[in-house]
Amino acid sequence: MMTDKIKILAISGSTRKSSSNLNLIKAIADLTSETFTISVFEGLSDIPHFNPDLDNENPPEQVTSFRRQLREADGIIICTPEYAMGVPGTLKNAIDWTVSSMEFSRKPLALITASLSGEKAHASLLGTLLIIEARMTTDTQLLIQFIKTKVDGNGKITDNETLNNINKLTQSLRKIMMDDSTKLLSAPILMNEGIMNG
Repeated sequence: MMTDKIKILAISGSTRKSSSNLNLIKAIADLTSETFTISVFEGLSDIPHFNPDLDNENPPEQVTSFRRQLREADGIIICTPEYAMGVPGTLKNAIDWTVSSMEFSRKPLALITASLSGEKAHASLLGTLLIIEARMTTDTQLLIQFIKTKVDGNGKITDNETLNNINKLTQSLRKIMMDDSTKLLSAPILMNEGIMNG
């Protein structure tokens, strides 16, 4: 059983310095300060475009640093907006660099999509994270719509329902780490479209 604070790496899908997603991460860090130590990954926009030719024994330094921070964390929180009904390119790019090295595999993870709408991006990213074997439950994923009306610029959650949902999510993330018997979400089934059998 863990006695020290749980080390969490938080990743904001927005690279804006004062984004609602970063403010939400700050709120979560404040709410969970007794059990979590949350550090924010700040190098998302510095990670080069994914290139399989560079994904070898000596990947780019920015990629090595990202992978190391993922490995050293006890758990991950991803908090992202939706861009044009999809996952922000910088976030998806960073995740692509971990497919071969498997830093997300078996790693306890909470996904929050906080945007105006967010449904399409949330479903897409959830599928990606489950395919690469992140440890998630129904309660460690959350869609928050109209985020700008629910979190202020000082990192305070101003909406009671959102606050309750965030508390439930962080408690569920901790439970994954403490209880190996927790029922996890299954990865989606991949279909080989266009390939005829027989």
